[in-house]
Amino acid sequence: MRRVRGGTMRQVFRHDRAHRAVRLLQAGCALAAVAALAACTEPAPAPTATRTTSAPRPTASAPPVAAIPWQPGTATTVLETGLDAPWSVVPLPSGSALISQRDDGRVLERLPQGGLREVGRVQGVVHRGEGGLLGLAVQAVSVPPFLYAYETTRSDNRVVRMPLTGVPGSYAIGDPEPVVTGIPAAANHDGGRIAFGPDGMLYVGTGDASNSASAQYPASLGGKILRLTPEGQVPHDNPFPGSPVWSSGHRNVQGLGWDAHGTMWASEFGQNTWDELNLIVAGANYGWPVVEGAAGDARFTDPVAQWPTDEASPSGLAVVGDTVFVAALRGERLWTAWSTAGHAPVTTKAFLDGDLGRLRDVVARGDTLWLLTSNTDGRGSPRAGDDRLVEVPLIPAQNTRQPG
Repeated sequence: MRRVRGGTMRQVFRHDRAHRAVRLLQAGCALAAVAALAACTEPAPAPTATRTTSAPRPTASAPPVAAIPWQPGTATTVLETGLDAPWSVVPLPSGSALISQRDDGRVLERLPQGGLREVGRVQGVVHRGEGGLLGLAVQAVSVPPFLYAYETTRSDNRVVRMPLTGVPGSYAIGDPEPVVTGIPAAANHDGGRIAFGPDGMLYVGTGDASNSASAQYPASLGGKILRLTPEGQVPHDNPFPGSPVWSSGHRNVQGLGWDAHGTMWASEFGQNTWDELNLIVAGANYGWPVVEGAAGDARFTDPVAQWPTDEASPSGLAVVGDTVFVAALRGERLWTAWSTAGHAPVTTKAFLDGDLGRLRDVVARGDTLWLLTSNTDGRGSPRAGDDRLVEVPLIPAQNTRQPG
């Protein structure tokens, strides 16, 4: 495969600390919506955030750089085959990558030279419907590094972390330590994406676990984006004192990422009408289940892009510079969104339409994207070699405006 380089690509992040006035206003809106919904739905059990005495460890960030728009090329290279319902892929600095398999709870290592081996099974994983072993993230600043995993158990969804030992070809995981527990679980709408932000904090995308009103209930971790320290503490600068909730009113968050300006993006499953790409602001309420898609309701924050559900069912999300890539399951395509210097308006275009089937995850890897297919998850039509890890080159975008 020919790799095309259109220039130097670096993802440079800066945490966006603006909108503090907006946080307070939207927090009040969230509480108003809660009052309307609490009467018709019994609240979920109170969640538990595991706390330690460790202090937050924010990471340094560099100033933003100009970003050009990118798009996937047409050439695809199959890197690995025979995966079973893969959910998340995390490249490591060593050249290896870790892949989660939803149904059997296994973590696989993709070796730098190619090939797969089992790293281990995450303890306590219970597969049911959309639940199981879901998102992975790696905190590399500790020694040894920790592998974080979002898992469904018999009683809840939770995030655990495990020491990651060894080198390429011999990676192993230790016993899990809970980071946050009590996230509602069900056969559907389990969320599951986790990622470390440019501030060094852990962000967790959850679903409403088929109890839509929980997205508006402050004491429930369902239908939220959470922000925690790597040890599971509630950061002092979260928008709601003592709460891990970063944003609310989500139906089923599936992708998280940050652009070169520090703007946070999230992809989200809608219900019957609109899937969403949201620009995430601390304390904001995104409206579910009161509204779906852009409603123009001043109480809530509208998505910056939306798609009919048969064209998207958005899952994993990756950002290169200012370009956002969203893997689509039911839509069987890769959506590309070009923002304006980290803000709306956003222009979207579909690529690889139907070429690979259902797409579960997308990550940036050098001057390429890596894609995980999801045709063996019970909702797809498996093809020869499914499921697969596929590499696609990145090229400068054609026929689109330059953001800025």
